[in-house]
Amino acid sequence: MQLAGSAALVAGGASGLGEATVRRLHVGGARVVIADLNQERGEVLAAELASGATFVRADVSDAEDVQRAVATAAALPGGLRITTCCAGMAWAERLAGKRGAHALTSFESVLRVNVIGTFNVLRLAAASMLGNEPSASGERGVCINTASIAAFDGQIGQISYATSKAAIAGMTLPAARDLASIGIRVCAIAPGTFDTPLLSSLSEDAREVLGKVTPFPPRLGRPDEFAALVVHIVENEMLNGEVIRLDGALRMPPR
Repeated sequence: MQLAGSAALVAGGASGLGEATVRRLHVGGARVVIADLNQERGEVLAAELASGATFVRADVSDAEDVQRAVATAAALPGGLRITTCCAGMAWAERLAGKRGAHALTSFESVLRVNVIGTFNVLRLAAASMLGNEPSASGERGVCINTASIAAFDGQIGQISYATSKAAIAGMTLPAARDLASIGIRVCAIAPGTFDTPLLSSLSEDAREVLGKVTPFPPRLGRPDEFAALVVHIVENEMLNGEVIRLDGALRMPPR
């Protein structure tokens, strides 16, 4: 899939991994729709990028919001051919402890944003891509979702987050198989510890210690490294149905 001349939708595109992805796709010549709940940040980013970037306020778990964002991207020249879902939330709580059982509401909230939100973007984007004119090789689009190494190495207190990311990893292959006959690829990226707003509450010393746990390079990942992998997946037609760890060989300990 060529970036130049294609329209892309980045859910959760106003900050962190999503913002870096928006910037990289835009530099590559794609017209990008930024879908996010943070209207202020989204509008500032779209204004900065100017031509070729549009902001749409959207809750990824809301069908009407996502359909509006998809329709906005589909109406752009070239049609919607690339989606990346970076929207997500984390929650720290043990399954059971001195305070009792894990709250059901927080577990439901994490799954609603991370799993239902990702599925919602994926299903509506794929349905829109059905109408695209196929490339010479028969490709109509590519959808890239964001899992996490927590899907495989979930730590203490991460049961809701790890479950949600495992679900994203698990939907990748069947989604790719469902869409293969119509020329739409599906992949997921499973990042390790990245320097994103999720870690912004930590001190610089704590962030440095966290980064040094990674075998190599011994630092936090940079959002632009995630975005670079998004671009590679878009451009490499053989990547399909795959969950790619992006973690510097990190395997998370229990805590």
